[in-house]
Amino acid sequence: MTSNIGWELYRTFLSVLREGSLSGAARALGITQPTTGRHVAALEEALGTALFTRSQTGLLPTEVALALRTHAEAMESTAASLERAASSQGEGVRGVVRVSGSEVVCAEVLPPIVAGLREAHPTLKVELVATNRVQDLLRREADIAVRMVRPRQEQLVARRIGNIELGFHAHRDYLARHGTPRRMEELAGHSLIGYDQPTAFVRNAGKSLKGFTRDTFSLRTDSDLTQLALIRAGAGIGICQAALAGRNPALVRLMPRTFSMKLDTWVTMHEDLRHSPRCRAAFDALVEGLALYVGSSAAEAKMDHARPTPTE
Repeated sequence: MTSNIGWELYRTFLSVLREGSLSGAARALGITQPTTGRHVAALEEALGTALFTRSQTGLLPTEVALALRTHAEAMESTAASLERAASSQGEGVRGVVRVSGSEVVCAEVLPPIVAGLREAHPTLKVELVATNRVQDLLRREADIAVRMVRPRQEQLVARRIGNIELGFHAHRDYLARHGTPRRMEELAGHSLIGYDQPTAFVRNAGKSLKGFTRDTFSLRTDSDLTQLALIRAGAGIGICQAALAGRNPALVRLMPRTFSMKLDTWVTMHEDLRHSPRCRAAFDALVEGLALYVGSSAAEAKMDHARPTPTE
């Protein structure tokens, strides 16, 4: 096995894994297909093992390739972090900051915050990662994350923003056609919007929604943005953030005293970045903007390491 294998070989390897073919990886990387093939062959030779087998549907990863994937992705995150750090050298707030958050938060909540941040710091570039997966800040998959769970790692700096409240909502046109449920039992007679496949969040939410299963929902999707769009379109009754629904006078909150879920919201980053001008500026802007969104005071949210003293 050869030592000192170049990162570009692993980068190509990851792209082939994701795209399933040499041609797809070449397009994704902006290189030629022969170059992609040479990179894979060189990596296989350096490692002394086959990484892919050919099939009618494309290239299938071997067990070795699947085992290497996590490590290669860690290298990818580190390389991206190095690039962001290098681009940020110099005076002032400049360079690239990578921010992750849920689909709904990135699409519906962060855009005006990011717009204001860019107006204040035109040389700052912002990368938004819209994912419901918790990004690993220790491996630098992102610089800053907006999370709906309390961070636990000691190496993270965290600021608690407050609670984002969820509740049942429907468009007034839907309610005009089908009536307004006043009790939870009456929801059974309505078109309910919900998940397709259970996730950790769904299983946890199920504790507040006893009796609700996949079969309960007439409209099923695992995309929170799609669920929100269906509610706005008058397709049925679903759960969404009360603050988002409040922006649209056509959306009606149902049974707020009977059902309410609250998401504990945090802005977090690695402690090594707390003195970075670009990360500091982005962190403060996110805290201020999100505090206004959830209706709490930014001054009341106290910065500390993760595992802070509970505030509730």
